[in-house]
Amino acid sequence: MSKQAILLDTSFFIRFLNKDDALFANANEYFKYCVQKQIRMFASTIAIAEFAVRGDVNELPLKNLQILPFNIQEAKRSGELAKIIYDKKQNKEVKFQDRKIISNDIKLFSQADVSESIVFYLSSDQESLKMFDILKATTDINFNFLNLKTPLNESHLFEQSLLFV
Repeated sequence: MSKQAILLDTSFFIRFLNKDDALFANANEYFKYCVQKQIRMFASTIAIAEFAVRGDVNELPLKNLQILPFNIQEAKRSGELAKIIYDKKQNKEVKFQDRKIISNDIKLFSQADVSESIVFYLSSDQESLKMFDILKATTDINFNFLNLKTPLNESHLFEQSLLFV
């Protein structure tokens, strides 16, 4: 099994579990590819909690996922990453939709960053991507953002890193 892994966010699960969603095909492609290539897929307890607001946790493909609880090391990193975003927001360098200071996105980013095996964070959330871009430009983070809007066969970053595992 590959030492490389991917963290799936809430938006992935929403799209993957709704065949009528415009991004269902992309989500399904990524999921099937990861299963086929035995790429570990992580689901954070944070994303599971978000999903549970409107969905049934039993709908999640839990047998194919490793559950990632939020820990103290990740909490510490969340504070560091949130400070960067907070400062940019306070200085009016960037505007975000209404989100909490330490949003769940930042907590998920910290989990991906702290993990030695997570290489990618897969999401269709554009506000999350905006935060990622700021963090990538201002600090050293150890994962890449995969935009679910990009089909698997067009995702060169993903392909280069994981295709030949």
